[in-house]
Amino acid sequence: MADPSSYRPKPGQIPESPGVYKFRDEHGRVIYVGKAKSLRPRLSSYFQDLTNLHPRTRTMVTTAAAVEWTVVSTEVEALQLEYSWIKEFDPRFNVKYRDDKSYPSLAVTMNEEFPRVQVMRGAKKKGVRYFGPYGHAWAIRETVDLMLRVFPVRTCSAGVFKRSAQIGRPCLLGYIGKCSAPCVGRVTAEEHRELAEEFCDFMAGRTGTYLRRLEQRMHEAAEDMEYEKAARLRDDIGALKRAMEKNAVVLADATDADLIAVAEDELEAAVQIFHVRGGRVRGQRGWVTDKVEAVDTAGLVEHALQQLYGEERGDAVPKEVLVPAVPDPAEPVTQWLTERRGSLVDLRIPQRGDKKDLMQTVQRNAQQALALHKTKRASDLTTRSRALEEIAEALGLDSAPLRVECFDISHLQGDDVVASMVVFEDGLPRKSEYRRFQIKSFAGQDDVRSMHEVVSRRFRRYLLEKQKTGEWEEQATGAGGGPEATVTPGVAGAQESAGATEDTGTTGIAAPAGQALGGPAGQALDSPSASPSEGPADSPSEGPSGPIDEEGRPKRFAYPPQLVVVDGGKPQVAAAQRALDELGVDDVAVCGLAKRLEEVWLPDEEDPVVLPRSSEGLYLLQRVRDEAHRFAITYQRSKRAKSMKAGPLDTVPGLGDSRKQALLKHFGSVKRLRAATVEQICEVPGVGRKTAETVAAALAGSAPAAPAVNTATGEIIEDETAGAASSSNGGTRP
Repeated sequence: MADPSSYRPKPGQIPESPGVYKFRDEHGRVIYVGKAKSLRPRLSSYFQDLTNLHPRTRTMVTTAAAVEWTVVSTEVEALQLEYSWIKEFDPRFNVKYRDDKSYPSLAVTMNEEFPRVQVMRGAKKKGVRYFGPYGHAWAIRETVDLMLRVFPVRTCSAGVFKRSAQIGRPCLLGYIGKCSAPCVGRVTAEEHRELAEEFCDFMAGRTGTYLRRLEQRMHEAAEDMEYEKAARLRDDIGALKRAMEKNAVVLADATDADLIAVAEDELEAAVQIFHVRGGRVRGQRGWVTDKVEAVDTAGLVEHALQQLYGEERGDAVPKEVLVPAVPDPAEPVTQWLTERRGSLVDLRIPQRGDKKDLMQTVQRNAQQALALHKTKRASDLTTRSRALEEIAEALGLDSAPLRVECFDISHLQGDDVVASMVVFEDGLPRKSEYRRFQIKSFAGQDDVRSMHEVVSRRFRRYLLEKQKTGEWEEQATGAGGGPEATVTPGVAGAQESAGATEDTGTTGIAAPAGQALGGPAGQALDSPSASPSEGPADSPSEGPSGPIDEEGRPKRFAYPPQLVVVDGGKPQVAAAQRALDELGVDDVAVCGLAKRLEEVWLPDEEDPVVLPRSSEGLYLLQRVRDEAHRFAITYQRSKRAKSMKAGPLDTVPGLGDSRKQALLKHFGSVKRLRAATVEQICEVPGVGRKTAETVAAALAGSAPAAPAVNTATGEIIEDETAGAASSSNGGTRP
C-alpha cells in the first residue's frame, strides 16, 4: 500500500485550468482517469486525510504511485479526452459499462447497388441505414417478415444473389412475393432502390402518409371492381399495422428521444436505455457495472452518455436525451452531444406528462435488471472472494492472489508440442491476456522440460520490461552463482522491429555457466529468427489489463502474477520453480494441480496440500487448470490441422498466401509449377527472381507424391487441378 504523500505534487505545481488527470500504479499502469473544471482543487481533494475519503477513492489513491495531468482549453475538450483515455487505457478504477451481449440492429445496406435488409451487430458501417438496437434478433426478423409483403426488398446474401443471377431463377422469397427479385431483372436497380427507401421511411416513423396512400389505392381498386388488387392492398395494410403494433406509440408528435434510467446501490448500478423514434420504442438496451469509483447518479449518467454516443454521429444522437439526473455542470455535456449530432440536443429531466410516465417505465426496467443481476451474481461475488482467500490460506500467501496465471503443455505423441498461458484476475478469466507458445529448444515429448522453458520465457520477458523501465537492476540470477542479468543492446530492438509476437522476443538475459536459459548450449531460446506463435487467444471480450508501455498502453508480459499454477504434479512444479529461481524472481508463488486426485503441490514439499472437495478455492483452481488445458489443446489441434494440409509451397520462406494462390492460378497445379523454369515463375505478377529461385529450389527438393486413384474405377487421376482445389482451403499438395 502506497502513501499518497509520497507522490503528492508540490504546492503551486497543479494549474487551475480545465484538464484531465491520470493516476498510475507502481508498474506504470493507468488505474484511473478523471477530468476537472479546475485541476488544482480536484487533485488536492485526493490528498487529504485518508479517513475522510470514500472507501473506493481511498483504495485508488493508496494503489497509485504517481499522478499526472494534461491541461486543455475547455471542459468539452476535457470530456472528449477523458472518454478517449478511458477507452485506450481501460483503467481498473473507472466505471465501465459493458454490454452482456452485442445488441442487433435492423440494417439496410444503401451503399450497395441492390440494397439488402438484414440483422447486423457490431460497429456501424458507412452508407448503411440502421434502426434499433433491438433486444432480440427474432424481433427484427418478425418485423421484417411482415413488411416484406409490402416492401419486397432483397434480404439474401451476396452468394445467393449471385447464384440466382447466374442460373436465371430467383430464390423461394422471389416466388412467394416477398422479394422483388432484382437478381433476375424483375425490377431495375432504380426501382429496387425506391423500395428500399420506402422501407427506410416507414421504419423511420413516417407511417401515416404511406398507410393513407395504400388505403386510397385500395378504395380506388374496389371502385374499379379490381377486387383481387383491393384484397392484396387490404392485406398489405393489415401486415403494416401488425408490424406497427409491435412498437406501440408512447410519445406524441413523432418524438425522437433516448430515455436513460439508473438503478443503483452501494456496489453496483444498472442502466437501461429506451430508444424512441417517431414516437415509438424502436429499441432497448442495458448495462450493469460495478461501482469501482465513488460516483453519484449524475456521474453514472455522464459515463453512460459517453458510452452511448462516444462513437455516434448525426441522427444516431437524438434531439432529446431524457435522464434521471443531469451532470454538473451540464453545459459541456450538452455541447459535446450537440457537436456529435450537428444540431441542438436537449438534455434534461422530464417533469410531467407522457415523457415522465415513460421514464418511470424505464426506471422499473432498470430496477428489474439490477435485481436479476444480483440474483445471478451475488453468490459469485461472495464465492470468488472466498475462493481467493482459501487459496491464499492453503498456500501460505500474504494476500489473496488477484492475478493467477496457469500453464499447460499439449502435444500428440511428442509432435506439435505447444503450451498455453491463461490469466484469471479477481477470479474471472481475462482472455485478452491469454498467450500461446511453441516449444523450440528441443524436439520430442518432455513435459517437465517444456514447462521449464515456457515459464522461463514468460518471466524473462517480464524482467526485460522491468529493465527497460529501470525497475530491475543488474543482479545475480540465483542459479548456481550465475552471471548478472543483462539485456543485450540492440537485440530487443531487432525483435521489436521484426514484429515478433509475445513468446518470441529476445530477452538477452544471460544464463548460468554461459548457457542460454531453457535452451541448448550457446543457443538463445527466443531468438528473433524463431518462428512466431499464433498470438493472443480468442477475441478479447474485455479491455487491456496490467501490461503497459511507457505511455500506459497495453504491453505483453509486463505485469506479474501473484500465483503461477501449472497443470501437473511435483515434477512440473519443481521445473516452474527452478525457472523462477534461475531468473531471480522470488515474489511469485508456484503451485501445481494434479488431475488424478486433484492434489495441490507446492515446491520443496514432500506431501501435497489436499483441499476439501467442497472448497471454493479448489473449484477455482480447477477452473483455471481446465481453461489452460482447453486453450492448449485447441492450439495444438489447430497446428496439427495446418500441418496435415501443408504442401511443398508452405515450406517456402517468405511466400505468403497471396503469392501462393497467384502461382497456382498461373500454372494450374503444383505439378506444372515444379516443371517450370525460374524465368517462367518470374512471369507471375508479384514474384521476383529471388523468390522464384527459392520456389524452384524448394519444389526441386520435394519429391512428388504418388498419383491419386479413383477408388470406384481404378483410374489414375492426373494432378492438373489439384493446386487450384487446394488453394481454396489454404493448403497445397504435390
